[in-house]
Amino acid sequence: MFGKLLIVNRGEIACPTIGTARRLGIPTVAVYSDAVEDALHVSMADQAFRLGPTLARDSYLNIEATMAAARAAGADAIHPGYGFRYHRR
Repeated sequence: MFGKLLIVNRGEIACPTIGTARRLGIPTVAVYSDAVEDALHVSMADQAFRLGPTLARDSYLNIEATMAAARAAGADAIHPGYGFRYHRR
């Protein structure tokens, strides 16, 4: 098993994952953009890290920021979530 889970999604998608992890005794880390810093998933998680500005391409789709948050939090597992598509241009 792993010790801490970073969830790379937000809102209603992240909340059930946080709840399930909590029931399993796994600490969680939420990530957020400026647009959702007061969202429920941020307050539900054991830790939270800002990824960047409002636009998804500058926050949730920023792989370097996500990995930096995981390292800073000491997360050893990442739940990728769903719903975002990454298109490199």
